[in-house]
Amino acid sequence: MSHIKLKRAGLKRRHLRLRRRVEGIPERPRLSVYRSLNQIYAQVIDDVAGRTLVSASTLSEPLKGTLKGTGNCAAAARVGELLAARAKEAGIAAVCFDRGGRRYHGRIKALAEAARKGGLKF
Repeated sequence: MSHIKLKRAGLKRRHLRLRRRVEGIPERPRLSVYRSLNQIYAQVIDDVAGRTLVSASTLSEPLKGTLKGTGNCAAAARVGELLAARAKEAGIAAVCFDRGGRRYHGRIKALAEAARKGGLKF
């Protein structure tokens, strides 16, 4: 098996292990974060109904042209702020955090702390 396949398999295994414990219910939906090399995406999901309630990313309309770079902690923090504002408008106060199998470090941490600063509880 190649190095990249091993890395992806480990990420998948960690994410599935995390998802066994984290489930989004209507009272406390799941904040799911996906990080690619150049972008970061976050959505608040109600797993019972199977639908996305709120989403934000570096490609979202208010952020698209204003970011200096999209693959850095500053951009992730802006996405966290936008997500928290949209969640507040939708009446969501508390979420459970799904880091997607990634370490709570760097861009994932920046997004989470900005969302907390914006008023989301988790």
